[in-house]
Amino acid sequence: MTILVTGGAGFIGSNLVKTLLADGEDVHVIDNLSSGRMESLEGSTKYKNFWFHQMDLLQGEPLVLPKDCRTIYHLAANPEVRISATNPSVHFSQNVVATFNLLEAARRIDAETLVFTSTSTVYGDATTVPTPENYSPLEPISMYGASKLACESLIVSYAHTYGIRAIIYRLANIIGEDSTHGVIYDFVNKLLKDPSQLEVLGDGTQNKSYLHISDCIDAVLMGVSLSKERVGVFNVGSMDRIDVKQIAAIVLAEMHLSNAQMHFTGGVDQGRGWKGDVKNMLLDVQKIAAMGWRPRYSSAKAVQLTTERIVKGLVYPK
Repeated sequence: MTILVTGGAGFIGSNLVKTLLADGEDVHVIDNLSSGRMESLEGSTKYKNFWFHQMDLLQGEPLVLPKDCRTIYHLAANPEVRISATNPSVHFSQNVVATFNLLEAARRIDAETLVFTSTSTVYGDATTVPTPENYSPLEPISMYGASKLACESLIVSYAHTYGIRAIIYRLANIIGEDSTHGVIYDFVNKLLKDPSQLEVLGDGTQNKSYLHISDCIDAVLMGVSLSKERVGVFNVGSMDRIDVKQIAAIVLAEMHLSNAQMHFTGGVDQGRGWKGDVKNMLLDVQKIAAMGWRPRYSSAKAVQLTTERIVKGLVYPK
């Protein structure tokens, strides 16, 4: 099978590409390298069944995809949730418009399956926790969540109108050693600049699910392999959660900086880290679990493993 991965030089995308190549698939990657890095694909370029295309899904002329790609994994997006509050047009263009352009191109080459990485933020401040896929109403509280929900709607409409099989994954916080944004990455970099103190956005009680990248890739591939629906929507996350204060404590311990002082900013809207930050999130993952998937790591273990690998080899300020 020939597979296309958009955003394949990003964190989740590059890990997916490595797995697909190891499984013997022919893989084309599209990435504009605005947030993705070629370094993330370093091990993939040695494969003869790998092709990289530096392209922008927002290019002016109609998007042209490799014609033999029957399955498309659409991971290209702007991953910075916080930018929603200051520059909402970024998520509209890089998520919604880019997805529409890709769908049009996929239709032209008669693609069979489109796999989309959505987000838990489409649920907003859900009143049912753990939150199942059929929860309603979907009321995202950030432009990031709204843009991903708009992408879901576009994909579902193309699935029904043009016969494309669609699989949508609503992801919890996905973490791992290659991640280049998120709370762990931020904490490590703050402590490298000043090992004596750690600024924590919000009140520290923000409580969410964190899933290791290896568990995420397993779930994504299992759903693609086993789902029989025209449109399949799956939550993917750990079966527990951890708060920001606990994450900070793990990072401090792994960096041997347990004496550093935590400073909480207090945040906005009852302790959120920023405007649009969902304060409490835990997904009901029974649908994907019924296929045989189980996360190997708890949220805390995923945080610890990620932090351990990120800080390995770092040169600390004296």
